[in-house]
Amino acid sequence: MTNYLVLTIIGDDKPGLVESLSQIIAENSGNWLESSMSQLDGKFAGVLRVSVANQAVDKLISELESLSGDLKIIVEKAGRAEGRDHENIIINSIELSVVGNDRSGIVREISHALASLSVSVEKLSTQCIAAPMSGGILFKASAQLKVPSSLDLDELQSVLEEIADDLIVELLS
Repeated sequence: MTNYLVLTIIGDDKPGLVESLSQIIAENSGNWLESSMSQLDGKFAGVLRVSVANQAVDKLISELESLSGDLKIIVEKAGRAEGRDHENIIINSIELSVVGNDRSGIVREISHALASLSVSVEKLSTQCIAAPMSGGILFKASAQLKVPSSLDLDELQSVLEEIADDLIVELLS
């Protein structure tokens, strides 16, 4: 039987971190399934999903923990979530793009609006960039969302646009 592990990793950025992780996973017959990793302000951070045979799980976890001098690693055993949606509601996957003037609390406001409509965030990427014309700072976000099929996307867009007059919201199904 196959087990699935989700790893959360963080540490000082330096060459060879991904190689160290991949080598340990491969040496333990693990399969690197998907990941999202970034360098942020001198830190290397990421989330990684791995599959591994039952008999190799404990050894893999032990060897991953041996990297604790370079990385802080949290390992969680996970089940296959594919095909499972909360409460058996039919769920559609859509992409969200948001651009607006940056201000404190914008992620909280967006996430609150999504949660109030039973929308789940699968992936989220945010950044702040210089606004070319105004000299201010723009907030940009892109997300992969799971939306109940009963939710009208026009309603979702309207709720998000109510957060701020300058917020540009684009939904792609």
